[in-house]
Amino acid sequence: MSSVPASAPNPMLGIGLKIVSVVVFVGMQTSLKSVGEGLPAGQLVFFRSFFALVPVAIYLLYLGDLKTALKTDDLGGHFLRGAIGVTSMGLGFYALARLPYPEWIAISYASPLLSVVFAAIFLKERVRAYRWGAVLVGLCGIVVVAVPNFTLGTQTLRPEYAIGMLASLGGAAVAAVAMIQIRRLVRTERTPTIVVYFSLTSSLLALVTLVFGWVWPTPQQMVLLVLAGLCGGVGQLLLTACYRYADTSTIAPFEYTSMLLAIVVGALLFGESASATTLLGAAIVIAAGVFIIFREHRLGLERRRARQAGTPQG
Repeated sequence: MSSVPASAPNPMLGIGLKIVSVVVFVGMQTSLKSVGEGLPAGQLVFFRSFFALVPVAIYLLYLGDLKTALKTDDLGGHFLRGAIGVTSMGLGFYALARLPYPEWIAISYASPLLSVVFAAIFLKERVRAYRWGAVLVGLCGIVVVAVPNFTLGTQTLRPEYAIGMLASLGGAAVAAVAMIQIRRLVRTERTPTIVVYFSLTSSLLALVTLVFGWVWPTPQQMVLLVLAGLCGGVGQLLLTACYRYADTSTIAPFEYTSMLLAIVVGALLFGESASATTLLGAAIVIAAGVFIIFREHRLGLERRRARQAGTPQG
């Protein structure tokens, strides 16, 4: 097996790769949203997962790691990761077709907040008062985004928005569970193995939804579906690469550039303008997320100093 040599720290390169990965993932989401409500969510998940294997396989073949990427001691864990991922993507893609793009992006930011809660519950990680406070503030921001979709407004309930919002919230919650499962897998499994098995298992599981009825896509829809899958694979590779050059605390805040892109794409391509409540809620969620990242960075430095000093960690 060939291995990738350790890369020298290069924060600017890491940030650049992260921003490019965000742009590519927005391209994936835009392609899926452009397909519209005409195709079942399971079908969207299949194309997103299956064609993502193409750039991933090419990259691993280039590294000489394609065969070794399939070696695993936790096949059941990968299958569980795939099942969780299919559920999350299915709910998310269903919501994407029914919600304005900026609102959908804002709700997706709930995942890292909820992952803090789930890590405390399932992994028994210690979460201190500062992070609990940031999580609560962030979830209040999600409420600010979501509540208008469940109100009567001018006495006309928007059922498609309400259903889409519920699906989006559910997808964000399941995505947070997926983060916990990934954190369990990385203890024993290599990153390429996790990526390959996720694409394989999610493709197979999504293919099962064929029995519930798929719609034969038009040529334009087929191009968009394949493009979404390719973008998903390339985006995953770029996301993996960026962490070789900079710390998570340096890179993670740039995830929120997707909100700016969502506002532009929503306005130019889909005629969707971001509401005041969406912008306010997103700002609250982003502020909470950045605070958690900053707090994690500070705690990491404290733990590192404690180890160097040989003092017990609290």
